[in-house]
Amino acid sequence: MERYSVIKEKNPREIVLLKGFSCAYGKCAFCNYILDNTNDEEEMKKVNFEALSRVTGEYGVLEVINSGSVFELSGATLERIREVCKEKNIKILYFEAYFGYLNRLNEIREYFSEQEVRFAFGLETFDNNYRTKVLKKNFILNERVLEKLKSEYQMCLLMICTKGQTKEQILSDIEQGMKNFKELVVSVFVNNGTEIERDEELVAWFLTEIYPKYKDVPNIEILVDNKDFGVYVQ
Repeated sequence: MERYSVIKEKNPREIVLLKGFSCAYGKCAFCNYILDNTNDEEEMKKVNFEALSRVTGEYGVLEVINSGSVFELSGATLERIREVCKEKNIKILYFEAYFGYLNRLNEIREYFSEQEVRFAFGLETFDNNYRTKVLKKNFILNERVLEKLKSEYQMCLLMICTKGQTKEQILSDIEQGMKNFKELVVSVFVNNGTEIERDEELVAWFLTEIYPKYKDVPNIEILVDNKDFGVYVQ
């Protein structure tokens, strides 16, 4: 288990993995992170304050993730994040926020008014059918929605190399992600006990033929393993 790490390449920043309340959606077929949720606020406070105590402000940039969205973090945790940002002179703050919170993001921007708040969200794929029917992430992407997402979110998260995906779909997702968002994180799926399974043939193809083309692109971070950012719970 590791809840604090430092990302030194491409977009240098500190990152913390915190505990939150249950994910407001919690139905994604591929997600086992919900196992890290808790309703015990004292446990949440203990875990989160310890992780936040390790923040140094080295780069002036902090990314906060949890097994849901920033809106599932407790009030005490949010207040401690704000204090740490002031103490460590954090200028840029990243949070994750599920699509369902799209119209509430300004609440977080206002709360952290002294920082530039950047939001990330898990789109997983631009393929509506695969996202909704297979991954069970139930929102439809159309031109109007995409324009709204582009204006509100800095970072798009994609998931690749699962059974049922194709090479063409993966290439299209990466191209569309680069075209529409300032930052892109592409995660190669790792089996995690859910109903979604990794496609080893796609993984071999991606790592051999595609990864070398994108690994040095400044605004794309590729996670070959879900522990590559250095934070994880087992």
